[in-house]
Amino acid sequence: MKIEHELFLIKDGDFSKSIEFEIIMKEINEGIKCVTWHDPVKFKINPVKMGNGVFPIKNDFIKYLKNRNWLPENKMSLAIGMNPGAIDAVKLTSHGPFAVEWETGNISSSHRALNKIALGIIQKQIIGGILILPTRTFSRFLTDRVGNYQEIAPYFPMYQHLSISDGLIAVIGIEHDETDINAPLIPKGKDGNAKKSFFSEI
Repeated sequence: MKIEHELFLIKDGDFSKSIEFEIIMKEINEGIKCVTWHDPVKFKINPVKMGNGVFPIKNDFIKYLKNRNWLPENKMSLAIGMNPGAIDAVKLTSHGPFAVEWETGNISSSHRALNKIALGIIQKQIIGGILILPTRTFSRFLTDRVGNYQEIAPYFPMYQHLSISDGLIAVIGIEHDETDINAPLIPKGKDGNAKKSFFSEI
């Protein structure tokens, strides 16, 4: 899997200058690169429109982070007054918890994810968070209506103008390495609009 876009909407304060943050970003980047399909080192997708599921794609990423002391499917509340729910991966730091969500829902779910990350930082429940989601090119081959980077990008200025003195919000757009008509379709089921994740809850 490759990273096509990496944008920091907020990157202020001591945490963003810390070694802990450098390690987090390295682990996230390496975790994404280790996601493969139909190849030992590459992610090859069968280019069938809306033909592939999304939930299994993140498994290698979560496994990689778990082996580096991240907490997978960690239950916590990102904002005061909200019920705890499972976050894909959380890293505990000396500055506070850092959350990562690999998007498998629609664009509304993507908006809620960023909103809750921002609110969690404002209310000092977390120090930062990253949303990972497919590019538009990649999403064409995935479950119908999965949110994508280009679809949410017009709203980035709103987050960039938040008054946050210490915290980090980033969005990463991921994409397949190659298309391959011989690659098996990624199973559907517990994905996209079927998965009820923490960030898709109101």
